[in-house]
Amino acid sequence: MGMAGEEFSRHDRQHIVDQLSAIAGAEWVSVDSERIVDYLTDETGPPVTPEPSPAQILVKPANAGQLASVLRLANESGTPVFPRGGGTGLCGGAVPTAPGIILSLERLRSFTIDRDNLMATAGAGVTLRELIERVEAAGLFFPPHPGDESAQVGGLVACNAGGARAVKYGVMRSYVKGMEVVLASGDVLRLGGHLIKNNTGFDLMHLIIGSEGALGVITEVTLRLYSPPHSSCTMIIPFDDRHAAINAVPEILRSGITPLAIEYMERDLVEMSAEQLGLEWPCKTGTAYLMFIVDGESDSNIHSQCTLIHDISRRHSCLEPLIGQSRREQDRILRIRSNIYTSLKRDLADALDVAVPPASMGDLMDSIDRIAERFGTRIPTCGHAGDGNLHPTLMKDLLDGGGQRLKEAKRAIYEEALRLGGTMTGEHGVGKIRTTELDIFLGPVQRGLTQAIKKVFDPRGILNPGCAVPPE
Repeated sequence: MGMAGEEFSRHDRQHIVDQLSAIAGAEWVSVDSERIVDYLTDETGPPVTPEPSPAQILVKPANAGQLASVLRLANESGTPVFPRGGGTGLCGGAVPTAPGIILSLERLRSFTIDRDNLMATAGAGVTLRELIERVEAAGLFFPPHPGDESAQVGGLVACNAGGARAVKYGVMRSYVKGMEVVLASGDVLRLGGHLIKNNTGFDLMHLIIGSEGALGVITEVTLRLYSPPHSSCTMIIPFDDRHAAINAVPEILRSGITPLAIEYMERDLVEMSAEQLGLEWPCKTGTAYLMFIVDGESDSNIHSQCTLIHDISRRHSCLEPLIGQSRREQDRILRIRSNIYTSLKRDLADALDVAVPPASMGDLMDSIDRIAERFGTRIPTCGHAGDGNLHPTLMKDLLDGGGQRLKEAKRAIYEEALRLGGTMTGEHGVGKIRTTELDIFLGPVQRGLTQAIKKVFDPRGILNPGCAVPPE
């Protein structure tokens, strides 16, 4: 039928619906616009969200076998397939931009824990919240916390999600030890396993991680676990100068301390976020903040880490710190930090995700200030100070005049990140809204290799078309 990029005819649409119903059951297939509407967007800023095609067939397979049959059907007919997790992405990766099949993974909810080997195996539809709760109930610990807890495991791996804890514990890639993935052909691969070491053949598993659904559909993931830390605390250190704050970070990391998280925030952003939540930002001094989350094997160990962090920060002219020791205090501070994007969303056009060497964050923020002045706008920023991942927020006033100013400001920030040895995205991914800027960071050889890999895995181009891969 060859429907990629074309509208379904009524006959073709009904034919595919009938076949999908035979595979997954009619109750798990829908063309009802009211049932599909929530699957057409994600959390990307509305001004830059790709235009979704409403001509979709929603299917919710129950297992890898059903999903493989769906992909075989789509591959034979040339029908685009848009894998869908929790819809928490920020770069339009899950938005179905052509008539096709929305492949929801929400029913893939198997879960087992291997306590002896410190591994959990989760279906792609298990949420981050469920993963954390089940692992903690087993007396174990899943170290990373890559964002929104309604995100699903398959999506977290497909986007190689990061988050605040990456400075100490790394990103999702660091924890994936095995996976089941279905290719566009319908072939099912089992890669890795309950293994710490595996050096057999090309590492296809790590090629799939971060491929954003463009190479295959992840159905199950095996993740490495650890024993839990004894306790933790959250410390906010205020500064009146952001360079002083950023310059303290490398010295803290050189001291031998690796906090669970080191977050950079600015007063106007945290106060806006707190107000939206009906809370109060607890720190009354300073204009720039470092938030440290410290964990350890004992209270005395945590106390000594906090003392050393404060001593180093004082050499960089910090103000009096605030320490949240109770779980309630820590949760309140973390809620305010996590809500910054939501509090800005009404007024933002796009939230970027650039990453530079951590010691260059101050230089990048100065460059962003100059870009903001050049375009007559304000570009609020926050980010992960320990790993150099900064989130500049481009506001809606840049959309004036048709959006050209937004494109130019975005490219200017990307070019400054590149100049400082950085990259386009540290954790959100490329999605569908950043492919046209990949030319800044990928040379012709790398672009060609990326396009060739896509064709090897997905010759007909049915898997999440327009996502992650540079345009030809």
